[in-house]
Amino acid sequence: MTLAIIDSGGANISSVEHALKRLGANPVFTADAAVIRAADRVILPGVGAAGAAMARLTELDLVQCIRELEQPVLGICLGMQLLFEQSEEGDVDCLGIIPGTLKKMRSAPGLRIPHMGWNTTSAVTVDPLLTGLPDNPWFYFVHSYCAPIGANTIATCHHGEPFAAIVRQANFYGAQFHPERSAKSGARLLANFLDIQ
Repeated sequence: MTLAIIDSGGANISSVEHALKRLGANPVFTADAAVIRAADRVILPGVGAAGAAMARLTELDLVQCIRELEQPVLGICLGMQLLFEQSEEGDVDCLGIIPGTLKKMRSAPGLRIPHMGWNTTSAVTVDPLLTGLPDNPWFYFVHSYCAPIGANTIATCHHGEPFAAIVRQANFYGAQFHPERSAKSGARLLANFLDIQ
């Protein structure tokens, strides 16, 4: 199996690579559209701002390439957010694969934004990406913007308000958290992604 990690300019690449190698995968970090199209699996990571990430994907001429991928694709953290239509973070147009707009999380007394640390998720539908996970598994989150809950939501999380934690649109999956930093549950989710047919 070939696995491409898209060079989206994020800083979490090495931890994603190490997590996948522990599962026996041999990922290739690339910005080459031909390599990405030919891969059996594709991961779109991301840390930072939506505007900078979309500018990088545009500069690399990868926007249309990503939109047209037919193999399983997993967006991680900002990579998941980029799958949506738009982000309030700088009023940025994203990839437009999943309907919806990313919104700034609302702060409140005693509620820290960014949402940073461990939190549980709740499945709202059955999906191969969730196979073997415990009820309400814990994952590690770091984000200030969140995706709306909608028809594409697989699992939700709550931090002051409910939001989409795992999403799917056809062959495109997204995880708002960092599975590569989420111990056994994160490793299981990544393994499930590698096994999706």
